[in-house]
Amino acid sequence: MIAPPRGGFAGPVKRSITIAGHQTSISLEPIFWQALEREAVRLGLPLSALVAEIDALRIVADVPPNLASALRSWLFASST
Repeated sequence: MIAPPRGGFAGPVKRSITIAGHQTSISLEPIFWQALEREAVRLGLPLSALVAEIDALRIVADVPPNLASALRSWLFASST
């Protein structure tokens, strides 16, 4: 059997982040915010710097996804 995620299901939480000097809002579920924060610590980067690096990779993709999708995809790929 499968189980719900630890802490249960939660909808997106909107946060503001500065990327390249511009304020942007990103909506992600808390589990993704927590994973991003852990990755930022692991990499020794501020959260905004990690998001900016993922954003830079996203922009040059053949078909750039929205930023929230890029963050989720990057986190999933980095955990496998």
